[in-house]
Amino acid sequence: ADAFAVIRRGMLDVGVLGAYEVAANGDFANWKTAGRKGGGIGGAMDIAACARRIFILMEHTTRDGSPRLLQRCTLPITAPGVVTLVITDLGVFEPLGDAYRLREIAHGYSPDEVQALTGAPLVYDGAVPEVHVP
Repeated sequence: ADAFAVIRRGMLDVGVLGAYEVAANGDFANWKTAGRKGGGIGGAMDIAACARRIFILMEHTTRDGSPRLLQRCTLPITAPGVVTLVITDLGVFEPLGDAYRLREIAHGYSPDEVQALTGAPLVYDGAVPEVHVP
């Protein structure tokens, strides 16, 4: 209860959540998948509505290789337009509205390889730095 009081008062600078999908406009879906009964939002909606910034941590593709970073979400939206940064196993991405900025890339991947696994355009300026893992 105390944690949600902090969240709802707007005292949370960064909310870190998982997601099934993220859209280039900053929407994300993390509470229900297609073909499954049940599901529930839990506290994600409170965090998404009240945190100053939302970071999403997720795998870049589904088990069958489909992209999770999309132009538009296909699953029910948890919160519209709130994602500020997406961190996947392939890199760090910033939603721009109609594309993602590729800010950092995982070792061993090229921007073209990451683009082939992403469901929306990627933009980047010159050489993309590798993700630094301490």
